[in-house]
Amino acid sequence: MSLSSTSANLVTLAEGGEKTINHPSLEPLLVGGGAFLALLLLLWITVSFNRDR
Repeated sequence: MSLSSTSANLVTLAEGGEKTINHPSLEPLLVGGGAFLALLLLLWITVSFNRDR
């Protein structure tokens, strides 16, 4: 692969050349919020166990 063909492929990819259809239930805000809440829960559990020492 040459540099020009690689850059052309990257530009096509960045422009959204390949259309992907996401499932409607995968809302980015809900997924990110759920992950954030899960991490906060894990942090709370870790802190509560370390407080006993």
